Amino acid sequence: MQKVKIINTNAIHETEFIQGRKGEYRAIVKVKAGFMVTVNDIGIENKWGRQNWNSAMDVFNNFKKGTLQTIEFKAKGSDTWLTVFARKANKVILMDTDMFMNMTVGDINQNWSNTNLYNQNNYKLCKAKTWGDNAFVMN
Repeated sequence: MQKVKIINTNAIHETEFIQGRKGEYRAIVKVKAGFMVTVNDIGIENKWGRQNWNSAMDVFNNFKKGTLQTIEFKAKGSDTWLTVFARKANKVILMDTDMFMNMTVGDINQNWSNTNLYNQNNYKLCKAKTWGDNAFVMN
């Protein structure tokens, strides 16, 4: 299997923890009061029938603009939580390869246009023309 080239002109640090594996996700979010809280997959925790977080992108797209700070992943069969997405102020400093591979221009433009993820030059290098196109891999 040939590895797909990620186009990352912002030099966001890349991790390879998820690797297509199943597992659990949790998020660190900033609440209106200004402090951070940990949010587990509400669909699993409360059995409300809500869509569960099956990928880091599910978590990424699940929060209001400016609230998501970190996404952590625990692979099935493991007891260790690993950071697969992290931001500091308006700068994303770390992101997992699975997120780079699956993130679209629309994912960024919707709530992340004030961060370093928003990069017209990167979109151009990926030949992205619409919000549905990939933001970090060739279209």
